[in-house]
Amino acid sequence: MTQSHPRISKAVIPAAGLGTRFLPATKATPKEMLPVVDKPAIQYVVEEAVSAGLDDVLMITGRNKRPLEDHFDRNYELESALGKKGDAERLAKVQESSDLATMHYVRQGDPRGLGHAVLCAAPHVGREPFAVLLGDDLIDPRDPLLQRMIEIQERHGGSVIALMEVAPEQIHLYGCAAVEATADGDVVRVTGLVEKPDPADAPSGYAIIGRYVLDPHIFDILRKTEPGRGGEIQLTDALQQLTEDEKVGGPVHGVVFKGRRYDTGDRGDYLRAIVRLACEREDLGPDFRAWLRSYVAEEMQQR
Repeated sequence: MTQSHPRISKAVIPAAGLGTRFLPATKATPKEMLPVVDKPAIQYVVEEAVSAGLDDVLMITGRNKRPLEDHFDRNYELESALGKKGDAERLAKVQESSDLATMHYVRQGDPRGLGHAVLCAAPHVGREPFAVLLGDDLIDPRDPLLQRMIEIQERHGGSVIALMEVAPEQIHLYGCAAVEATADGDVVRVTGLVEKPDPADAPSGYAIIGRYVLDPHIFDILRKTEPGRGGEIQLTDALQQLTEDEKVGGPVHGVVFKGRRYDTGDRGDYLRAIVRLACEREDLGPDFRAWLRSYVAEEMQQR
């Protein structure tokens, strides 16, 4: 008989990073507020959480992150100005972000890694399972990864991580999972984890991408986790302990994702994400694709 586990209702979004790869743009603007077409990247992430049924969102912020709070708050002056102009379309877009979810914020005073950021959520989450969404990974809404992860967690308990197969030469950029197959083709049992391994030492080609559904016992482990790679408290190290003893917080499963993912954590991938999303927009795509084809043709002729 399939065991029933508590329904997940809370999402945690770590957003305290300095965004050094995007300097000088992020000197005064949080990297999460950089636009992807016409919405900041962070809004896509909140929308994903909400579409999966998680409307209680805690954002882990840091210094100079106040624009994140402002974006998801009401802007009465702007709304009034748009209302007086009769600009209902833009007014709806402005109000959309403030109506998305119940937003909460806590500061990570000392940036000590992803594991420490997740630990900052403990007082808000309590002893419930919860989701963690990293803002660098945008998942296309047509590929309901988070919903699938929640389904697996509610069926099996424990924790669930998102995995994607990557080229061997890229595995050193990610956490990597050792896995065993299950009866579900897209689900694996995670037997071990290592943070950013050398390709020769990687246990598989499955990389952890920025979605997690975690058992609350992870907090107990994180409180005792020593700094690891990079001198930071690594969430991967805490999850590794869960794989070693299922009695602590249940099993760890992985959902193997083969859908559309937009990586905005790298400058080149950020630009590619904008192009891909713009091409797929009904309002922008036709004209933009025509211009893009013309531009590429011109560039090819000049070479």
